[in-house]
Amino acid sequence: MTVEVRNPLNAVDIAAVGNLVAAIQADEAKAKTTWAAHVTWKGGFQSEARVRGFAPTPSDEPTALGGADTAANPVEQLLSALGNCLAVGYAANATVAGIAIDKLVIDLKGDIDLRVFLGLAEGNAGFDSITAKVRIESSAPRADIEALHAKVTRTSPVGHTLGNAVPVDIALA
Repeated sequence: MTVEVRNPLNAVDIAAVGNLVAAIQADEAKAKTTWAAHVTWKGGFQSEARVRGFAPTPSDEPTALGGADTAANPVEQLLSALGNCLAVGYAANATVAGIAIDKLVIDLKGDIDLRVFLGLAEGNAGFDSITAKVRIESSAPRADIEALHAKVTRTSPVGHTLGNAVPVDIALA
């Protein structure tokens, strides 16, 4: 007996996504979600974030900023979060559109003036700008890739969070 195993397009479980869409269409309250992280300081500039049941994600600063350089720092993690969110968007939307992705690479960088962080100036302590360069290898027509890109940039939760003023409430307990 021969059993044929088919790999889903782009290794995306589109049925799970479809089930979520159907559940939200049946009950819009299911669209409202809350995500959480728990961060614990470990000493120096090291900390770790715990999310759901996953192993902790470490954080540290480069030695030039006084850290031990044992892990990516928070701003690098922010860039990574944007890149990972975009990758999910490309995979999901390409799969829905029937586009096979052979390779996807996203390079991100951002500019920060450290004077505010170091207390040497007033102003924006965060990124002045963030750029992402997306390279998609696919046999799909360029117009389809451009439409995919437009949809992903229009619907990225992390991209929207970074691109729009989002209220942040940091309370001391």
